[in-house]
Amino acid sequence: MFLPTTKKEMQQLGWEALDVILVTGDAYIDSPFIGAAVIGKVLVDAGFRVGIIAQPDCATGEDIAALGEPELFWGVTGGSIDSMVANRTASGKKRRSDDYTPGGENTRRPDRAVLVYANLIRSHFKNTRPVVLGGIEASLRRVVHYDYWSDRIRRSILFDAKADYLLYGMAERSVVELASALQSGDDPCFIRGLCYAAQTVYEGCLELPSYQECAGDKEAFARMFHLFYRNNDAVTATTLAQKQDTRYLVQTPPQLPLSQKELDKVHGLDFERDAHPSCLRQGKVRALETIRFAIATHRGCYGECNFCAIAVHQGRTVTGRSRKSIVEEARRIAAHPHFKGIIPDVGGPTANMYGFECDKKLREGSCLKKRCLFPKICPKMKIDHGEQIRLLQELRSIPGVRKAVVASGIRYDMILADRKNGLKYLRELVRHHVSGQMKIAPEHSEEAVLACMGKPGSDELLAFRDLFLQLNSREKLNQFLTYYMIAAHPGCSLDDMKRLKEFCQNSLKLLPRQVQVFTPTPSTYSTLMYWTGRNPFTGDPCFVERSAAGREKQKQVLSATDAPRSRGGKSLPQARQRKKRKR
Repeated sequence: MFLPTTKKEMQQLGWEALDVILVTGDAYIDSPFIGAAVIGKVLVDAGFRVGIIAQPDCATGEDIAALGEPELFWGVTGGSIDSMVANRTASGKKRRSDDYTPGGENTRRPDRAVLVYANLIRSHFKNTRPVVLGGIEASLRRVVHYDYWSDRIRRSILFDAKADYLLYGMAERSVVELASALQSGDDPCFIRGLCYAAQTVYEGCLELPSYQECAGDKEAFARMFHLFYRNNDAVTATTLAQKQDTRYLVQTPPQLPLSQKELDKVHGLDFERDAHPSCLRQGKVRALETIRFAIATHRGCYGECNFCAIAVHQGRTVTGRSRKSIVEEARRIAAHPHFKGIIPDVGGPTANMYGFECDKKLREGSCLKKRCLFPKICPKMKIDHGEQIRLLQELRSIPGVRKAVVASGIRYDMILADRKNGLKYLRELVRHHVSGQMKIAPEHSEEAVLACMGKPGSDELLAFRDLFLQLNSREKLNQFLTYYMIAAHPGCSLDDMKRLKEFCQNSLKLLPRQVQVFTPTPSTYSTLMYWTGRNPFTGDPCFVERSAAGREKQKQVLSATDAPRSRGGKSLPQARQRKKRKR
């Protein structure tokens, strides 16, 4: 069922009032890929009455008042994407389209949506029930952070929004515990994964440098970020406190990752895999096309690319669903009346992290002074693609499934490191699970830039490229690789981009089509580099291109059309000649 969006829908369920009302910056898509839908369904499964208000009109109180006032709390999220990233390009220009808005026109999600929605609630419901922030926008802005859009240090979003609580990370367990505590009148301030404001802090908290210190001293901000990042592991983290004004932000340790059984249960909830009819009446929701029949196999990522916030939001520990749960979901998808036979993606933040984890990490938590994959893959991480191979084989056998595509990004260095099943896994992908092209994200070619990014070197890329082409040749398939690159990342100069272009022309025999300008987003090490101008791991100065013109110029180095763009390592003119000869 859909969560109710009107009083009439509440009455159809026999609900006179709601315990929780969720307010979101997205259209209401009832899918396991949409955070507001997942949180709502988890709360309903726990016995709470939940409604949802999608993309409310902020000019009036009509939408925000449509469901009345909740008995327990308001839940506020900017949506599946940080609203500033959703609304603005890397140069700050307004985006014209929004895949999460009916009709696709970017007119419904306000900038800093979390702040706007929290203020909207307060303006129309005086002294109302607690306002609880959640989702990616709130999660990554929960402590003092650098804000690219205003080019300054900002306080925790909890304080700017004048909210009561903030639930960070993947909050299924936390939100049920919070709702239960508020319902019973218990103190919720010891729930894991929670942030709140306090006049004082209790003994034993790790106190971070204050907002005033961080705003006035980049070195203090860097110290703060190191402490914050190191306390993102649920096994080893402690309670954090940070003075914002006269009060403190208190952050309890992260929730332990859901168990496989708990994660299976979340994905087994009865999702409609559709946009709510009231949204569809306003136009097509493009995001639905991508996620409707996709399957998430796991959550979390230990890749820890410095520009990516997944490790902070979802965690560095990968939790996989059981093969039975995934196959059952695929069977439900195959029975859906709109299913056409293709599962567009089977994966997660990184598709080939499914099916194994570091035993030491599971027992003792993530290592404080080293990473799982960078600069080299840790020998304690026993990479084995065997379980994913078995999963993909089982998915292919389901009646009605013509193809299950692995469209999520893969780590090619992990495939090369798996001596037992890496080659077999890649062969499976090439034969059955690539839809014409395989997406990989080398991001750059220059070692110094890759070190700033936390990415593997170009030797692994070329070895993987050669292996991919060899397998395609043996299978007589015309599939190719799509390379994602980043321009203007901290540490990257215009000369570095020119060398990247030479590498692409001479070694890859192409210029990549997918090039994006680095956008500093909160809670990443790359953003710390951008703000401080230093490599936080070495302390060395780090070149940062700050001008919009300079950043765009770096992108244009690869976007120029003076070299052939290719498929599968062969230039397009060559490909056309082959095609002509075959005719």
